[in-house]
Amino acid sequence: MKAVFLDAATFPDEQSLSPPAAVTDWQTFDKTAPDQRLERLHQADIAIVNKVVIDATLLAQLPDLKCIGVTATGTNNVDLDVCRARGIAVFNATGYAVDAIGEHCIMVMLALARNLKAYLQDTHEKGWSQSPFFCHRMAPIHTLSGQRLVIVGKGDLGNAVASRAQALGLSVIYAERPGAESVRPGYTAFETALSLADILSLHCPLTAETEGMIDRHTLSLMQPHALLINSGRGGLVVEADLLDALTHGQIGAAALDVASSEPPPTDHIIWRLAALPNVIVTPHIAWSSGGAMARLLRQLEQKLNRWAEQDPDALADSLTHDTH
Repeated sequence: MKAVFLDAATFPDEQSLSPPAAVTDWQTFDKTAPDQRLERLHQADIAIVNKVVIDATLLAQLPDLKCIGVTATGTNNVDLDVCRARGIAVFNATGYAVDAIGEHCIMVMLALARNLKAYLQDTHEKGWSQSPFFCHRMAPIHTLSGQRLVIVGKGDLGNAVASRAQALGLSVIYAERPGAESVRPGYTAFETALSLADILSLHCPLTAETEGMIDRHTLSLMQPHALLINSGRGGLVVEADLLDALTHGQIGAAALDVASSEPPPTDHIIWRLAALPNVIVTPHIAWSSGGAMARLLRQLEQKLNRWAEQDPDALADSLTHDTH
């Protein structure tokens, strides 16, 4: 059996994935360009990818492919419809970054509320030395306790953020899906929830229904002091509309761990956002603690091994089961 990992360098050297025991031809590549995919996956039984795109055109040229392992939770880089039609098993990893993302989101909420970016810049410029007093309060500082956190996406990640936020004294509201015809128990209508938010945190998948859901209209519903946290997918937010809203004081601040194009080119709008004093940008690293990466790889190894051993319960761990 042949297995190929197309973008292994998305993990550091100390974090590696072992193929199933049945694999006799194991090939890893640090990164793979679109025009290299077909050659590298020729006669492969298993393809392992993080963000390399496995689309319908490529799949049509890979008659031997039987399994795809995605070293992530999101699978928008794989044509799942074609895989289902072909009987190609697709496995991803879930729940591995609950702690890492929960902690990251709380970190940036605190950083925005306390204007940490401004204080770090002032320290770099030795502004404290110019203060006539023992302290140098040069930007507003707010506490999170008593604030309302609205979460879009009531899965493991959303719940992880909620539990940590509640420990800090925030109240949590779960927003219903945008455009939903009815509101489920325990949820608040999407637009109503946005209007109530002191902090809005996005933890839903990127789908046709959620793409661009934070746009000019929905931003106009939010309070002028509201904070936006996006550690989900860049496409959930219309970045040009967010830039406009932040520039004109329509919302208070934002923390973005994702962009609509990754890695973003040097002229991408994310860098105009990052230049604002009330925006924190991190390079899609909320998930990537050492422990989270290790859990991800061990989980995927287990799923691939069970598939390779033709375990009849392996389908219970397949993508079509564990992401809905």
